[in-house]
Amino acid sequence: MSKERPSAYKNPDSLISTEELANIIDSPNVTVVEAAFDMPGSKPPLALEKFREGHIPSAIFFDIDAICDKASSLPHMIPSAQEFGRDVGNLGIGSDDRVIVYDRDGFKFAPRVWWELRTFGHKTVSILDGGFAKWQSEGRSVERGITKKEPRTFKATLSARSVRSKADVLKILDNKDEQLIDARSKGRFDGSSPESWPGRRSGHIPGSLNLPYDQIVDPRTHALLPEGELRQRFQHAGLELNKPVVTSCGSGVTACALAFALHLLGKQDVAVYDGSWAEWGLPGETPVATSRQP
Repeated sequence: MSKERPSAYKNPDSLISTEELANIIDSPNVTVVEAAFDMPGSKPPLALEKFREGHIPSAIFFDIDAICDKASSLPHMIPSAQEFGRDVGNLGIGSDDRVIVYDRDGFKFAPRVWWELRTFGHKTVSILDGGFAKWQSEGRSVERGITKKEPRTFKATLSARSVRSKADVLKILDNKDEQLIDARSKGRFDGSSPESWPGRRSGHIPGSLNLPYDQIVDPRTHALLPEGELRQRFQHAGLELNKPVVTSCGSGVTACALAFALHLLGKQDVAVYDGSWAEWGLPGETPVATSRQP
């Protein structure tokens, strides 16, 4: 791997090291968040059980499935600004907080919470590079149980430019004014592997590019690749970095990992298709492409 320093990122403050977090973790208005949700068919121990057994000290648990549009039949769609502000405030996150979000392992869930907070107007949010696994591997202190914080005021305002709907994506297929890139595995993307979400067709949105989300991190440490390598991964996937981008995945979660990586590269014209394949792949008239049907 390249020895390029993370400072080459265009938005380096969005990524924080374990050492930096250890230095500020006790500071006023620093809130640490473990992000997670349980996929359909998940077996124990579930995400909350793992959190209870050990987490970064003072961290609170952000269940992506709990803070969502509960009226939607689709998984963890973003709620209204009023609902988001209420639920996030009840977790103990305030509008003045610097929020540090981390994954227990891998790089799946923290980017979704990063994206949601920013989509609702909260800019002082960073992701812990390497997550809990790196924190633990360095012998840093771990806390058990459930952290309870007093409710805070969180003022949420939705930025619609960060989100795309099915109708928006259908227009993109006609106008080709935004690039589509899918964060799912190659097998799910090309239809050669079963789709994880029950009842969905196999394949991808026609014209989409593919960059599996786990290819933007070091496979051993789960730390983000350096700027130059990130840029190469997107370019190798066929993405033109000077044009607008919409990311997607299975249910709008790992799509946010690609959105975060593009943010590190300085791109501002990036949105997430919130419904992603959980919506597009349902039986119906939305067009689907596979490796056998370009």
